Amino acid sequence: MAGNSARRGAIRKSGTKKGQVVGSGGQRRRGLEPRGATPKAEDRTYHNAYRKAKAATRQSEGTQQRRRYAQKQADGPEYVVGRNPVVECLRAGVPATALYVAIGSDADERLTEAVHLCANKGISILEVPKTDLDRMVSNGMHQGIGLQVPPYQYADPKDLLHSAMNSSQPALLVALDNITDTRNLGAVIRSTAAFGGHGVLIPERRSASITAVAWRASAGAAARLPVAKATNLNRTLLDWAKSGVQLVGLDADGDTTLDEYDGTGPTVVVVGSEGKGLSRLVRENCDSILSIPISGGVESLNASVAAGVVLSEFSRQRRMKG
Repeated sequence: MAGNSARRGAIRKSGTKKGQVVGSGGQRRRGLEPRGATPKAEDRTYHNAYRKAKAATRQSEGTQQRRRYAQKQADGPEYVVGRNPVVECLRAGVPATALYVAIGSDADERLTEAVHLCANKGISILEVPKTDLDRMVSNGMHQGIGLQVPPYQYADPKDLLHSAMNSSQPALLVALDNITDTRNLGAVIRSTAAFGGHGVLIPERRSASITAVAWRASAGAAARLPVAKATNLNRTLLDWAKSGVQLVGLDADGDTTLDEYDGTGPTVVVVGSEGKGLSRLVRENCDSILSIPISGGVESLNASVAAGVVLSEFSRQRRMKG
């Protein structure tokens, strides 16, 4: 009966309060509260975009690791192989650190001379199994001998020009544009040294560098002739031109021929690749574009051959004038 406080349980005893036993406990209120912006697709672990982003990250990290490995290899020692190149390098004073000779190699005059030169220079001589030498040089064309040389030390373009301009002979330099074949680079260095040139300039990017292959192709000339690297080839050539040198580009469609050109003054011979030729900006900034007269049955010359022909002619002109 309502209001009957005398019935059992009608009055709650002190100390027995239970609190609310009916209601949502605030769950519906929290469910209505905003949850913030929706995460990006690549941040949601269950989304395809997330998996693609992770795969792209792994690929990028792998590429960076390969680049670091390649840079480490480039900064490591090089090996000049073959008996003639090794002897030529030792005669030229290449800063070698060790000579590796395959066990059981047939001794001849070149191998004997290489061993004697290394002994006199204090260069370590190590006998190794042929298989070890095969792994070191990768191509197996070592003839049982390999010379370890440290990474090449490039000259500064400004120092190279200064040295050439202060030489007893008019400056004669070679700049290579888009030459990516290391054999061509080595051959150009060899020709430049043979015909009295003062040095070679190469760009920092998209160019061959001084490797063991270039050492071999130069037959040791890279140890005698300075090679400089330009961060920007076109800008460096323009700076050189301000110092009084003539920029002469080589191209089959030149505005003058080798027979007509006077190469007795301070000159920079600019050589482009056999396929692409000179790049547009370099060509535009050359003072002259020189072509080499050749027979009609041949379309063009190899870049290193063309450089050698021009350097030979300029050397002849200078001897005749002197």
